[in-house]
Amino acid sequence: MNDLLSRILFQNNACIVINKLKGEAVEGAKDSIVNLPQEIKSFLNNDFTEAVHRLDVPVTGCALFALDKSSAAFLTSAFKGENSITVEKRYWAIIEKPKKTVPESGELNHWIEINAKQNKSYAYNEDGAGRKKASLRYKIKGEGTNYLFAEIELLTGRHHQIRAQLAAIGLHIKGDLKYGAKRSEKGGGIRLHARSLSFPNPLNKTEKISVTAEPPETDNLWISLTRTFEQ
Repeated sequence: MNDLLSRILFQNNACIVINKLKGEAVEGAKDSIVNLPQEIKSFLNNDFTEAVHRLDVPVTGCALFALDKSSAAFLTSAFKGENSITVEKRYWAIIEKPKKTVPESGELNHWIEINAKQNKSYAYNEDGAGRKKASLRYKIKGEGTNYLFAEIELLTGRHHQIRAQLAAIGLHIKGDLKYGAKRSEKGGGIRLHARSLSFPNPLNKTEKISVTAEPPETDNLWISLTRTFEQ
C-alpha cells in the first residue's frame, strides 16, 4: 500500500473514493497485483468494501467503493442511470498522434463485445448478439510534439470502453499495447486517468458528491496536459 491515507479523495460512512495508482486492482486481483479493496478493508477495519466505479488495472484516478451492502446497491443503481441524480465521469488521456486527422471533438456510439479469453473489448458500429451499447464524448484540448491531450466524458460504463472506442476511430492511449499503442510505458500503466467523479450521496440520496484527482505520477507530459487544460 502506497500511503493510502494521502490518496483518500472523499470518505463518509457509506463510501470512499481513492486516487488509484496504476497496478492496483479494484476487483478480482490476481496474486501479483495489489488488491485495493483488501487494502481499504484493512485500513478502515471494515468488513465490506465493494468497487462501484471500476477502473482497469493500468488506469489511475477516482475509484469509488461502497462500505456497506445498501450503499453498494444504491450506487450501483445510480451508475446504471436508475436514480434521479446524474453520475458524471470524466477522464484525461494522453493519446499517440494518429496518422490520419480525426475530429477535435465528438460523441462516439458503439456496441461493445467482450472477448473473455483475451480480456479485451471490441467496438462495433452495429448491434449484435452479446453486445452492449457504449457512448462517450471526447474533446482534444491540446497537443505536444508526439501526443494529443484529450478529455473524455464517459456516458456508459462498459469493459475497457474508452480504450476500445478510441481505438475504433484510430486513437491509441499512450502505453496501451492491448489497444494498439506503439510501445509500453516504463513501469507499466497507460496514460488514462479518471480525473473527476460526481455521484449521489447514499446517506441522503439527493446531495451530490464531487471529487477530483490529480495524476498520481507527475512528469512533463502530465504537467503539459494540465497546463493546457487550465488555459
